[in-house]
Amino acid sequence: MVAPPDNDVIWARSLHHSHNGSPGLAGVSVSVRDAEILAVAGPRGSGKTTLLHCLSGRLVPDQGEVWFNSLPVHTMTPRVREQLRRERFGWIAADPQLVPELTAWENAALPLLLRGVAHRTAKKAATEWLERLDIAALARKRPHALLQVERQRVSVARALCARPTVIFADEPTATLHRAERSQLLRTLTAAARSHDITVVLATHDAEVAALADRTVSLLDGRRVSSVALPAEPDAEGSAACSLSV
Repeated sequence: MVAPPDNDVIWARSLHHSHNGSPGLAGVSVSVRDAEILAVAGPRGSGKTTLLHCLSGRLVPDQGEVWFNSLPVHTMTPRVREQLRRERFGWIAADPQLVPELTAWENAALPLLLRGVAHRTAKKAATEWLERLDIAALARKRPHALLQVERQRVSVARALCARPTVIFADEPTATLHRAERSQLLRTLTAAARSHDITVVLATHDAEVAALADRTVSLLDGRRVSSVALPAEPDAEGSAACSLSV
């Protein structure tokens, strides 16, 4: 094993992973610099989600290495990887994945509460992020009483609330309308930059990828130099845009 460069917060080499015999990743290598917003772009089924799962320790690759701040994630025990995800990583999915029994602020504060942070401190932090996402008035509502975009804002607040080192965002705006996703992404990227949080953002949307500092492209589980993505997925007959590494 060779340790990654010092300026890379995440470094992965030659990742291979298959799903029930079907290849998900085939020799993908990628590096993510500290405080960088990196877009992982590609059409649906290109391996973006699998890559994010491997980088975040949710999946162990069949072959290859994943390092976080010079720590080998691929050799960690399940318990250590879970602790790493809880303490250092945030996750935003296309589906908000909120706990239905908890209120909006409780869902946002959950990472802090799981760490043992005092209830009052966790609530204050969660409320501040809900305010920045313009949903502080909904803090006491449960997920079933919220609109899809409101639930997704809660999930973004939850990821940011714990001040993670890295946030993995897997198609975070896939279910939102254009205006809604624009506002959500502006808040996420501005917050990440102001708090020096690294973001790995999977997307099949050229406009979303354009917000990143750098883009890596996937197609059929492999790194490619460029990939064609729709420029306006909400519009009928939208043109494709080619993104290069």
